[in-house]
Amino acid sequence: MNEFHTVVGAVLPVFCLALVGVILRKVDWLTEAADASLMRVVVNVLTPAFILDKVLGNQALHHPGNLFLPPVAGFCGVALGVWVSGLASRRLRLGPEAVTRTFGASTGIQNYGYFALPLVEQLFPGQTTGVLLVHNLGVDAAMWSVCLIALGHAGWKQWRKLINAPIIAVVIAASLNLLGAETWIPKFTTVTAHMLGACCFPLGIVLTGAILADSSKELRQDPGWRIIGWSCLFRLGLIPVGMLAIAWALPASRELKQVLVVQAAMPAAVFPIVMSRLFAGDPPTAIRVVIGTSLVGFVTIPIWLHLGMRWLGLS
Repeated sequence: MNEFHTVVGAVLPVFCLALVGVILRKVDWLTEAADASLMRVVVNVLTPAFILDKVLGNQALHHPGNLFLPPVAGFCGVALGVWVSGLASRRLRLGPEAVTRTFGASTGIQNYGYFALPLVEQLFPGQTTGVLLVHNLGVDAAMWSVCLIALGHAGWKQWRKLINAPIIAVVIAASLNLLGAETWIPKFTTVTAHMLGACCFPLGIVLTGAILADSSKELRQDPGWRIIGWSCLFRLGLIPVGMLAIAWALPASRELKQVLVVQAAMPAAVFPIVMSRLFAGDPPTAIRVVIGTSLVGFVTIPIWLHLGMRWLGLS
């Protein structure tokens, strides 16, 4: 029971930060006009600083298994989720082609950034965060390939989006870590990275809450309970079982198993809302999936974290 309380205590601050974002949007203190500039700062400055802080000097990332297996696991987890969700959406006849495609792409990919990283930081402090950042290379690759294929789009122009500041930062930081750069990089550099990185996820989660508050406006006339219900069943019910089975079957390190437990418990990622708008999907479907799984996830995340840690012998 104490372990379950620890998990709940780790989840609550994440949802509280998102709620702060909702409130700031409602009172118009965080305006839509500020979103783009703040997000550029988060993605291009604060996130690379966070990555450098967590990867440099990380002993777990000196092991080849923690450099190569996590991206594979990340890619496979998303591919499994998109395949299961896409197949189900067609069998269930949830709507027109754009709806079924968007349901599969949105339900299949978990929130692997602004929700997952703070939880890993709180539950498994130390080297696991660095392994999660390497794992997310595979999730990014799956998002710009598997998810786009599910939406009916794929090509070189989309793959080029894999060349972005966070991914470049992971590659550079992991390389510097293997070279033992923490011993010769000036101290003020790492201290600055630590201070900037500490701002990354509080601000990112607040922005996520504000974006979800905007998206909720589109659901007032038609909540779409059927899509919300099925997305919660798959994203928060069935897919976690498959992801935990992958974690159990893989010859994974303890750090990677910790990462996969958190990933299995996550609600749907927010970015497919943007993807559905850019690639001829159905944005209201993506919004329903994200908001529905995020709200229900408030209850299911602690349960899956608790069960997953026991199943994989991490408790």
